[in-house]
Amino acid sequence: MVKHLGVILDGNRRFARRLMMQPWKGHEWGAKKVRQLMEWSQELGVKELTLFAFSMQNFNRPQKEFDYLMKVFSTEFDNLQQKDNLQQLQEKGIRIRFIGRTHLFPQDIHEKMKQLEEKTKDNNNYRVNFAMAYGGQEEILDAISAMADKIRTGDIKEITKDLFEQHLYMSSEPDLIIRTGGDKRTSNFLTWQSWYSEWLFLDKFWPEFEREDLVRAVNDFNERERRFGK
Repeated sequence: MVKHLGVILDGNRRFARRLMMQPWKGHEWGAKKVRQLMEWSQELGVKELTLFAFSMQNFNRPQKEFDYLMKVFSTEFDNLQQKDNLQQLQEKGIRIRFIGRTHLFPQDIHEKMKQLEEKTKDNNNYRVNFAMAYGGQEEILDAISAMADKIRTGDIKEITKDLFEQHLYMSSEPDLIIRTGGDKRTSNFLTWQSWYSEWLFLDKFWPEFEREDLVRAVNDFNERERRFGK
C-alpha cells in the first residue's frame, strides 16, 4: 500500500488561463484542492503526504504573482489555525511540517509556518509535509554544509547513508509520486528520497485533480512489482 505519497502540484496557472482568468488566480483553486487531497489521502490509508507547493525557482515569479501567492499562503495557514480546523487536525492526528529554506519567506509567513508546526507537533497519525522554498539539490547542499561543520569540529568521524539522511530536511522516502500538469520531469523534487519511488504523470492540471484520480493512482501502484534491483 501507499504509505507515503508525494505530489507535485503543477498546472495552476495554465488552468486559470484556460478559464480566461489572470494566471495567478489558479493558485486559489489549487489551495482548495490541497485541503481535499489531505482528506482523500488519509481515507485511503496514506500515513504521510509530501506536497511540492513552492520551489526555490518560484522566487523568480513576477512580483505581482509572488505577492498574490504569499497572500494565498497566509490565508490558508490562518484557516488551518482557526479553532474548528485546528481541533479537526488534533482529532485526526494530523501533523503539519514545512521542509525547505523556509527562512527565505516573508517573516509573517515564516512565523505562521512555525506556529502550525508547534501546534501539531504531538500528532502522529498522519503527517503532511509542505515543501516550501524547496529544492532537492539545495537540500543535499544544506545537508553537506551541516555535516562539514561537524567534521571540522570532530563530531563526525565517518559519513554513512544513515548519517547523511539525518541531516536532510526529511528522510522518509515516498512510495509513489504523482505529478499533475502533463510535464514528465521530476523538477528537483525529493532528489535523494525518490531514488526508488514509483512515478505517475497525469495530463490533468492540479485544480482538476479528483478523488477518482487518486484512487486510480493508488490502484496502479498496487499492481506494480517493485523489485528494488533484485
